[in-house]
Amino acid sequence: MIGTVGSAEKAEVAKQNGCQHPILYGETNFVEAVKTLTDGRGVDVVYDGVGKATFMQSLDCLRPMGTMVSFGQASGSVAPLDIGVLSAKGSLFLTRPSLMAYTAKREDLLAHARDLFTVVENGAVNITIGQTYPLAEAARAHRDLEARKTKGSTVLIP
Repeated sequence: MIGTVGSAEKAEVAKQNGCQHPILYGETNFVEAVKTLTDGRGVDVVYDGVGKATFMQSLDCLRPMGTMVSFGQASGSVAPLDIGVLSAKGSLFLTRPSLMAYTAKREDLLAHARDLFTVVENGAVNITIGQTYPLAEAARAHRDLEARKTKGSTVLIP
């Protein structure tokens, strides 16, 4: 697994959670690093939760006919895209999933919740609470998230 992180501290957290190759994207061209790690091939799938700041570079990390899952926009919304770019970069696949689409029906919500809790209970997924804030400080929590000062999950306490 290859991942991008914003600090050495977050690289250690990524390693502890199974990332064999954390790349500090602020210090290293992560597209070049991915190409080097994959002998120029690129990766099968990219999961991009950052958005605007990394979107095009994430596409550049894919192998031909690879898939990108754009699931967040921590750095802002992605600009409109000429879909011809997907063809030019190797017949790429792009999806923007929404939790609401996957859980619109009650039975789907319950099935996905069961699946999630099963993998958490079995230890296949680690959930780390990195920081907590009183609910009255929700605005500060949002600022810290936007400034990438957080790691792991953030919990607001009523």
